[in-house]
Amino acid sequence: MRILQKYFSVEIVRAVLFVMVALLALFSFFDLMSELPSVNKGGYRLQHALLYVTLGMPGYIYEFMPIAVLIGTIYVLAQFASNSEFTIMRAASMSTVMAGTILIKIGLVFVALTFLFGEVIAPYSTKLAERIKLTAIGASETQQFRTGLWTKDLIRENGLSGEVIGSRFLNVREILPNRQLKDVKMFEFDKNFHLAREVTAKSAEYQGKNVWRLSDVIETSFPRTLSAEDIANVKSQALSSRDVVSEVTPDILSVLFADPDRMSAVDLAAYTQHLNDNKQDSERYEIAFWKKVTYPFATLVMMALALPFAYLHVRSGGISLKIFSGIMIGMVFYLINSLFSHIGLLNTWPAAVTALVPSILFLGLALAGLRYVERN
Repeated sequence: MRILQKYFSVEIVRAVLFVMVALLALFSFFDLMSELPSVNKGGYRLQHALLYVTLGMPGYIYEFMPIAVLIGTIYVLAQFASNSEFTIMRAASMSTVMAGTILIKIGLVFVALTFLFGEVIAPYSTKLAERIKLTAIGASETQQFRTGLWTKDLIRENGLSGEVIGSRFLNVREILPNRQLKDVKMFEFDKNFHLAREVTAKSAEYQGKNVWRLSDVIETSFPRTLSAEDIANVKSQALSSRDVVSEVTPDILSVLFADPDRMSAVDLAAYTQHLNDNKQDSERYEIAFWKKVTYPFATLVMMALALPFAYLHVRSGGISLKIFSGIMIGMVFYLINSLFSHIGLLNTWPAAVTALVPSILFLGLALAGLRYVERN
């Protein structure tokens, strides 16, 4: 059993690595072609485009890991079947359960790698790539919005731990690559949604611990009513700086520009909680969170799908046909996984169900395939 485990592991890892390199080369080429029109804009040069594409590779590794595992495992098992190695293994008392156990042990390694790339490497490299590109071009992250970026948070009595006493709407014209904010406006409302204060600032820098330091501030306070006699009570004052405690952090602001599928589960959970606290729609990010948690285990489902190919005789199709079938199954899984995210969002299905259904469907297909080949 130990010898078979090692033999399976070496062959499958080698095949999966080969497939992953091929997929990365293909999609990185497409990315580079799409980046070439941006070359020579500002300070953006070819070396920046190459670095941008390279930093995007961890995201592709995370996305394509189940597909690479499926194709690589099918190739190895089809080779075993073609060379009658799998027949000899079965004759030496290797049952389907034993073969499945071997694949599960190998699959757990790929599950761990998928978690590593999805939670640690890809989110960081994606943010770094965007920052490098924006810095080189000399652009900011809010230039595509006519009125800048809008977000909302709650105002509490004692920092972030006290009772909610109002809400705040934040408008930012520009977010620089170093996360400094430019041309900031804050509209603060009391619990009855009366405008209590308007704060404008030329810039804001994050000081840590949920504190933003505003510079060149103009603060205007409004009375509870704006009758004719109360207009005189509108007060405005200029301040060189002012500290504001806010639930909105640079990480939350970066989420607004990030693809949820490229974010870590930790960031998605934090932003989902922020949206729920502010009574905003969080379903899209909840679905992305559950996909992030469950997606790595899809590699185990893909290995289960590959196992029936070992039981198919050579007359059932050559290795090329089996690999082609694996590619088609992998692409269908990738498309269905993306499709269910949109269907679940449109039909307001539970986020966990939306994320799990594709894997459950393909696991059922794998079990049906195993039952078929064992009967025949």
